[in-house]
Amino acid sequence: MSLQDARGADLELVGIRKEFPGFTAVEELDLKIPAGQFFALLGPSGCGKTTTLRMIAGLDQPTRGQIFLGGKDITETKSHDRHINTVFQSYALFPHMTVLENVAFGLRQRKVAEPLKLAAEALNLVELEHLAARRPQQLSGGQQQRVALARALVNRPSLLLLDEPLGALDLKLRRQMQIELKAIQMEVGLTFLHVTHDQEEAMDMADVVAVMNKGRIEQMGAPEKLYDRPKTAFVAKFLGQSNLFIGDVVEQNAASVSINVSGHKLTVPRARAEKHEGTIAIGVRPEKATFHEDGQPAASSDLNIVGPGEIIDIRFTGVSNQYLIDIPNLGEVTVFAQNIGKSPVTELGAKVWVSWKVEHAFGLADLPANGAK
Repeated sequence: MSLQDARGADLELVGIRKEFPGFTAVEELDLKIPAGQFFALLGPSGCGKTTTLRMIAGLDQPTRGQIFLGGKDITETKSHDRHINTVFQSYALFPHMTVLENVAFGLRQRKVAEPLKLAAEALNLVELEHLAARRPQQLSGGQQQRVALARALVNRPSLLLLDEPLGALDLKLRRQMQIELKAIQMEVGLTFLHVTHDQEEAMDMADVVAVMNKGRIEQMGAPEKLYDRPKTAFVAKFLGQSNLFIGDVVEQNAASVSINVSGHKLTVPRARAEKHEGTIAIGVRPEKATFHEDGQPAASSDLNIVGPGEIIDIRFTGVSNQYLIDIPNLGEVTVFAQNIGKSPVTELGAKVWVSWKVEHAFGLADLPANGAK
């Protein structure tokens, strides 16, 4: 059977909990990843994502709950008996072996027939067959990463775990490897579970992203949906940047919900709001907002308008200029303006109004822990 004939399996976690002395790392986690999906578990350090990966790999035992792979309960199965392989940030290649021998090592240990032939096929998949005779120290970081990937793929696992696999690479190489990893996953058809703290990496590669916080999954879905429609303050802030405003609901109907924030009426579509009464938080992404140098824009039912404010910081990032605008009694608002050759404003201290379309706003299920910003 070739690597292309291998297929992934469903992964399901049911009621998984992991306790350590003095704290709980993972709390009642339920998760199902369909076969052949590229899935990302995203979150900050200490959120429980690596502990979850280690339980799936069989390196840690859950305090309670069950793990199923391809419908089979593997909760008590030893790690070496699970059809799971892991690619770590540290490639852990054997320096005294050639690239080909590194990839073939696991096959030899398991006494699989024609280990070198299968290893060569795996190297061809990651486009490193021409470096088969070299030693790891003769390779770049990206090439070593691909050798580690080939070594994992050659075992035809039902599930491939990726634990911060690109963290040691520079930015340009990391982006190149993101494209290559996704292409390889699509070609081979295995189930990939990628654990990372890098939001851009998760959104670039994954079919589905689960954002994890304090041992729980806060929100899960397609990257575009999570970014466009975050449901909690944590997701809104962790997955990109957001402007968040807190206020009491002063008006609601079948189409929209409006709050009052220091005299500004801000509206969100009802279908894009998690709460419709009481004190709620409404947000907008910085690239969906714009500012106006020539006075307050005309009032409109489909436009949220705040201001006037003062530009207190400007940062050039290449693809855009990032403006920080201080609005009295409201706080600081961030606006991204695409770099198209002419900046809307170039000087600090300019007085501007900020607006965004109501349809681009979102309403959260909770309130930011430390205020609106």
